[in-house]
Amino acid sequence: MARKNILTSSPPYAVEQALKRLGTNLRTARLRRNLTIENVAEKIGTGLRAVMDAEKGKGSTSSAVYIALLWAYDLLDQMDEVADPAFDEEGLSLSLSKDRARARAKEGLDNDF
Repeated sequence: MARKNILTSSPPYAVEQALKRLGTNLRTARLRRNLTIENVAEKIGTGLRAVMDAEKGKGSTSSAVYIALLWAYDLLDQMDEVADPAFDEEGLSLSLSKDRARARAKEGLDNDF
């Protein structure tokens, strides 16, 4: 029996909404630049369907298509902040709370008699 990909068929609501917002934003960027779907698909080297699906926020669309569209609209520099460890407050606090309380003994044999 084939496994159904839950993330693409019914993603968590927050993920679905984020993809839809991203798709809407990409469509707005394309229209503001007076570009057709055909223009953009040719520029990023993909088919029309991939661009249309990205603009609809479909979860099955490759992340490469989304990132290529950002590149096509000169918005790729904003990707630098996505998942930047410097802005990961929870991760930072977790890493600080996991400091070692004591030193560990060296592993292996010691020739010191």
